[in-house]
Amino acid sequence: MGRSSLGRGSALQYATLVLPGMLIFGIGVIVPMGLSLCYSFTSWNGFTHDLPRSGLANYGHILTDSHVRDAWWFTIRFAFWNTIVQNVFALLFAVALDGNLKGTKIYRTIFFMPCLVSSIVVGFIWLRMYSDVLPAISTTLGLGLNPRLFGSAGTVLSGFLIANNWQWIGYWMLIYLAALQSVPMELYEAARVDGASRARQFFRITIPMLAPAFTICIVGITIGSLKVYDLLVSSTGGGPGRASTSIIYLIYDTAISGRQYGYGSALSMTLILALLAIAVVQLSVLRRREIQL
Repeated sequence: MGRSSLGRGSALQYATLVLPGMLIFGIGVIVPMGLSLCYSFTSWNGFTHDLPRSGLANYGHILTDSHVRDAWWFTIRFAFWNTIVQNVFALLFAVALDGNLKGTKIYRTIFFMPCLVSSIVVGFIWLRMYSDVLPAISTTLGLGLNPRLFGSAGTVLSGFLIANNWQWIGYWMLIYLAALQSVPMELYEAARVDGASRARQFFRITIPMLAPAFTICIVGITIGSLKVYDLLVSSTGGGPGRASTSIIYLIYDTAISGRQYGYGSALSMTLILALLAIAVVQLSVLRRREIQL
């Protein structure tokens, strides 16, 4: 009786601690997702009391909508290159700052500071940089460059990659840095005794030991890149034309500005499914690699 009462008391305490978070999650996430799923089968405009049923028409329209294809194409390219560039440079900076450089703490702070700035503000900063600051510097130095990356459909993706990496590389660098500092030094000492070069130590010891950090960073950067929105709002507004319209920006523009809540809900449901599928695939592959190592 004493043990069972103690177990019930512990379970009640755990439930009391978990319940507030579960309620917030349910109200803030589960309920809106359920409503969005229901609205996706209607042609509701967001204002009327009636919910005209449309069946699978919204989902069928997604398959033929050129704006959806363009938005997904921009989003996928942004996520692909952003994931590669951020991981590579974050790892390189982490390796550099893991050494015995003077002023390492200052460098870490400088690299980390941009991620404390709101993405809305970052969009304004780089819009001003591309439109005013960098052109003025180019003209003064007589370089003849055209740094207005947000002004052309061919360069807008590069402009966003620069702005986003400037903001977030320092954040992921700290994750890699923490993982580097947890690698046992005995492994490197044994490798040096065996005559392994620095490059061989890096690829045979450092990289395998960073497998958990790779999982966190790759999945985090990919999912975050697929959800890019606020950086676009404060800089190009999806332009020029629709060249920088991401899928989330298209959902907002369709549902709020276009008053097509039913169609916007259908788009949001496809995005949720895509994010879940990508996260599951990445986690299964990367976690399997962790186990093999």
